[in-house]
Amino acid sequence: MQTRDYLKLLVEEIHSAVIATIGADGHPQTRVIDMMLWDDKGVYFLTARGKAFYEQLMGQNYISLSATKDQYSVSLRGKIVNIGSEKLDEIFEKNPYMQKIYPADTRGALEVFAVYEAEGEFFDIGDPSHVTREGFVIGNIGRKQAGYFVGEGCIGCKLCYSVCPQKCIDISKKPVSIDQNHCLHCGRCAEICPRQIIEKR
Repeated sequence: MQTRDYLKLLVEEIHSAVIATIGADGHPQTRVIDMMLWDDKGVYFLTARGKAFYEQLMGQNYISLSATKDQYSVSLRGKIVNIGSEKLDEIFEKNPYMQKIYPADTRGALEVFAVYEAEGEFFDIGDPSHVTREGFVIGNIGRKQAGYFVGEGCIGCKLCYSVCPQKCIDISKKPVSIDQNHCLHCGRCAEICPRQIIEKR
């Protein structure tokens, strides 16, 4: 799947996400926020200017969010920008329940934020013995590879494979290689490696 597929899934299928920011006391705060729109530029949500959440968004310009449904999830970490009332009418048109929460001209209290530059991850445990993990990005940023990687000096002992819950390590070659799209990031392979050449990135 491509970035647009994950954004559509986030907005149209899951819709509600937990967003994390830092509160005035310096501690993390979370709240459930509906993802209202998506396009090729990013994801859009809104909040009222009078809320502490609004102040945090304006001061931090960065969020982390996670949304889940059934046995899959979509997460994002990245930059946000306040676009004011831009797309507000479109949001109300596509999300008619908002018209009951903010009837008539009371929607003037709301402003729209766009997640425009972010790293994302899709994670699916629909088949528990064969999980799927896929990364994607919004905007013009490079995608960092995360997970466990086998370095130089692998002796092909296969101990890593023996402790891997998902059996996602290809031991048919040396050095062995870890399939990042099915890895749980549990770290068992790194712990058992006798040469200690499996590194976490």
